[in-house]
Amino acid sequence: MKSFGVHLFFLVFLASMAYVSVLAFTGTYGINYGRIANNIPSPEEVVTLLKAAKIKNIRIYDADQSVLKAFSGTGLEIVVGLPNGNLRDVSANADHAMNWVKDNVLAYLPDTHIRGIAIGNEVLGGSDEFSGFLLGAVKNVYDAVNKLKLSHLVQITTAHSQAVFSNSFPPSSCVFQDNVVQYMKPLLEFFSQIGSPFCLNAYPFLAYMYNSEHIDINYALFLPTEGVNDPKTKLHYDNLLDAQMDAAYAALEDAGFEKMEVIVTETGWASLGDENESAATANNARTYNYNLRKRLAKMKGTPLRPKNVVKAYIFAIFNENLKPGPTSERNFGLFKPDGSISYDIGFHGLKSSSADSSLSSLKDIRAHGWSAFYSVILTISTAILLVFSR
Repeated sequence: MKSFGVHLFFLVFLASMAYVSVLAFTGTYGINYGRIANNIPSPEEVVTLLKAAKIKNIRIYDADQSVLKAFSGTGLEIVVGLPNGNLRDVSANADHAMNWVKDNVLAYLPDTHIRGIAIGNEVLGGSDEFSGFLLGAVKNVYDAVNKLKLSHLVQITTAHSQAVFSNSFPPSSCVFQDNVVQYMKPLLEFFSQIGSPFCLNAYPFLAYMYNSEHIDINYALFLPTEGVNDPKTKLHYDNLLDAQMDAAYAALEDAGFEKMEVIVTETGWASLGDENESAATANNARTYNYNLRKRLAKMKGTPLRPKNVVKAYIFAIFNENLKPGPTSERNFGLFKPDGSISYDIGFHGLKSSSADSSLSSLKDIRAHGWSAFYSVILTISTAILLVFSR
């Protein structure tokens, strides 16, 4: 726990930045750090992994102390989560919201770069168990953040699944589901006031799985394809993720929020699945995530919003062996528990398990010390320079 003096100085410093807009996602490529597993590395090892991969933006689904302490002083930027189970309490009691922000955000600033709070996850569009508490929780958490002079540092958001939409094809026809509008509109009005984006969990993998007869898998994987045309806007789409994002933009425009930005807070492709999940293969997962990384590196918008650079958090760092549901749910990870990659998508300093001899795992790094780690990085960097100098 930081001293009162340090916190006071920090709050005074933030007050002097009153006109600086908050921006939780400072790059275009981030990753989700799910931890429903009993075989993944410690948070300290995850920091090493993320730094080697040069991934700066991270989302977690709670505010775990061990994670927030491990990220202290690293420069990594993190969005913490208020779980769905906390929404009722935080919505009903502003003091509880204040205590949660103090304990899980203020206590770790400024050393841990907490840049956002996600209020629940995929609350709307399914069961209405928590729908009525979402807006109240959002407002109480924002009020707490604002009173602590953190509102220009910490962004408040909530992520939605595509279940909130109706008629998502073609993209221009998309609107919000009738049973969602009553909750969504006031939420969007508040987010518009505080400058928060619309956060979307978008999975071309799931769209293809549910409608493989009508969706070309190349279209879902960013591979060459004829694509699709939107008859209303006359726009052409060469990949499904862009179409999913523009469907969200169309729904926002229909609801009266044309200027709101859409950020993809989850997207990925499973590398293993059940018998009825034939698209969940390591090759498809590698193709999707490799091509997505190239897509994001272009720093381009979508056909409908060409000036809004696409930003996405990949799901996820690790396979999570304790997640319930079909096999695919446990196999979205880019990395294996030993720190090697599940498949090669070009991260610097990491190799696929088929080339373990070329790179030490995290366990090797711990055993041989940091000097061995830096030697490996230097060797790989030299090789990369030689390749690109030809």
